[in-house]
Amino acid sequence: MSKKLLLLPGDGIGTEIMAEVEKLIAFLNESRKAGFSYETGLVGGAAYDEHGIAISEQDMEKAQSADAVIFGAVGGPQWDNVPYDKRPEAGLLRLRKDLGLFANLRPAICYEALADASALKREIVEGLDILIVRELTGGVYFGEPKQIIELGDNENGKNQKRAVDTQVYETYEIDRIARVAYDMAMTRSKKLHSADKKNVMISGVLWDEVVREVAVDYSEVEFNHILADNAAMQLVRNPKQFDVIVTDNLFGDVLSDTAAMLTGSLGMLPSASLGAPDEKTGKRKAMYEPVHGSAPDIAGLGIANPIAMIASFAMALRYSFNMIELADEVEGAIAGVLADGLRSGDIMQQGCKKVSTEQMGDAIIAKLV
Repeated sequence: MSKKLLLLPGDGIGTEIMAEVEKLIAFLNESRKAGFSYETGLVGGAAYDEHGIAISEQDMEKAQSADAVIFGAVGGPQWDNVPYDKRPEAGLLRLRKDLGLFANLRPAICYEALADASALKREIVEGLDILIVRELTGGVYFGEPKQIIELGDNENGKNQKRAVDTQVYETYEIDRIARVAYDMAMTRSKKLHSADKKNVMISGVLWDEVVREVAVDYSEVEFNHILADNAAMQLVRNPKQFDVIVTDNLFGDVLSDTAAMLTGSLGMLPSASLGAPDEKTGKRKAMYEPVHGSAPDIAGLGIANPIAMIASFAMALRYSFNMIELADEVEGAIAGVLADGLRSGDIMQQGCKKVSTEQMGDAIIAKLV
């Protein structure tokens, strides 16, 4: 089976945390004969500086031919004033759109050793294991029209503008993301919540209608509807009532970051973005990335938390290469170093040992020996 990767470190701490994945790949190739090969490319601000665009056609071709893309982070204040369609985030959006990565899986797991690092009480988050399934290529982020319209001066002589974003979903987009969520629920506790705003948004009405229709094919799964704003509140109030949550692009963006903070740090959360299975091979296009951003304030200091990046690679082992036991080992190694008391600055606790990005990566690999 081909194991061809494209590594896109991106900007800020992306290059530092990706270096730890490269070390892990080298270790697995040598010690486990894993057989990975990889190329690297530019995305985000780094690509803009080099090519004048957020990702080049050459690197898009590499992404299309890879079995999985491993993505770091993009953005930084130095690119705040570049044209909107060339901003660093445009590279990420193009990868998602052109690769057809419609299903975003964001697990929120609270490791026992980090239960006290959460902003919530230990008893609320200890043992937390939630999976948010976010639709990734539709909705308000991609809907048209998307524009700012000049309206001219008002009666007081002040220039007026109108900004328009369009929330658009079609039946097939909702159906396919719902099926991914139900499939995931079948492998877990067979419980699913669908979050929308059908009380005020007509797109939410269709969302709920389609998700309920798909439920007929998954009679073993307990279906629950929840309004998205209530879901945000309940994630803070009683998060362990959830197992799998399926939601649209916008609400998924918000709810997954809310869930992230239950675990103690955004630096702890991985994600997977999957496309539809190929009709001939059954393989999916896929991209794996940490939930956190490029953290320009700490870039270059060697203190970034690489765990979400390494855990994202573990998701690649699981979902792109069916290397389930190896994925379990990597995830177990992460839990092991945390249990040993090693902490990066974002999750530092009293009585623990503060380590650098490189030291954390080395410690995780050491657990695999």
